[in-house]
Formats: sequence, structure tokens, C-alpha cells
Amino acid sequence: MSFVLPELPFDRDALNPHMSGETLDYHHGKHHKAYVDKANSLIAEKGGAQISLIETIAAARAAGDKGLFNNAAQIWNHSFFWQCLAPSGQQPGGKLAALIDAKFGSTDALVESLVKEAVGHFASGWAWLVLDGDELAITSLHDADTPADAGPKPLLVLDVWEHAYYIDYRNARPKYAETVLGNIINWDFVAQNLDGQGASRADQ
Repeated sequence: MSFVLPELPFDRDALNPHMSGETLDYHHGKHHKAYVDKANSLIAEKGGAQISLIETIAAARAAGDKGLFNNAAQIWNHSFFWQCLAPSGQQPGGKLAALIDAKFGSTDALVESLVKEAVGHFASGWAWLVLDGDELAITSLHDADTPADAGPKPLLVLDVWEHAYYIDYRNARPKYAETVLGNIINWDFVAQNLDGQGASRADQ
């Protein structure tokens, strides 16, 4: 069994005007697909048994296999990212809203903090909202690094590689981060991750 490129959980043009179909054609159809193809190729070259995506990430991390780790982790990160997006604006509720208020004071303040993390992250990477113990935290990871196999529980992520925003926003990462985080976040998925029901969708 090989890893496969997951379908987007929304139509190609569903995120307009905040994220264009052209961006999805390249980001999902080319960049994400390239990670899938490369990971499958590396595994085939090594002649190893096919294991789950998270198991592959953990094994590659432990072995110091940067090539396989980078590609497998990027499959997971991107698959998770797509689930974090939704065509219509939502608002957090229930336990998630209570945790947001306790840590940040409001959803707007959380978004502002996450935008600041995304904009301040140097070069390529990912800005994450995670559950660290019993409270929410914001962090960023470089390049392909991921919390998929270790560390705090991932709840929400924003891709800050240039290929995520250059078609629609050119080099304006702040505008991209403000727009995506302020308009097209799938807060239902974030809440499911909090309850342990969502992140498995990104595994294979």
C-alpha cells in the first residue's frame, strides 16, 4: 500500500476570495502531490514495509533519515492543513471557546497572536495552535517539522511556506495570515482535535 494524495475537503473554488482555486491547484495538486510521490519512491528504494504515515514519520525521525522524514512529515502537515480550512466562517464554541478565553481572552486575540507567530517565523515552516497539557499554546516549527508523532497535541496549523500564499498574496505573508485565520478556519475540526477525534483524518 502506497501513500495517496487525499482529496480536498471542499471544492476547488470554495475558499474564494481568500484562497484561490489556482493556489489550490499548485499547493495541493503539485506541492502536496510531490511529497506523496517522493515519500513513496524513497520507501520503495529502501524496500521497507509500508507502515502508517505517523509511524513512518516517527521511524524516519528516530533514524535520522531526513529525506524520508521531510517528505512524510510534509504529507501529514498538508493533509492536516486542508482540514483546518472551511468555506464559511465559523466561531469556536464549547470547551474550545472556554480554553481560548482562558488563555487569550477572546478568539480575536488568539487569531492576532497566531498571525504574529506566523509573520514572525523566519523562512519556511508552520504556525501551530496546540494543546500543551491542559492549556492552549502557540508555536512555530521550521521547514517540515511536525507535532504529528511527538509533543503537544496539534489543533490548528497555518502553512507559511511561500508556495502557500505567493499566487494570491505575492510576498505579503501578513495579509495572507490575517485573511486565512480571520475568515476560513474550520473551528469544528479544531474542536474535534481537542477531543481527540480530528487529527487522525490526516493520517494514512
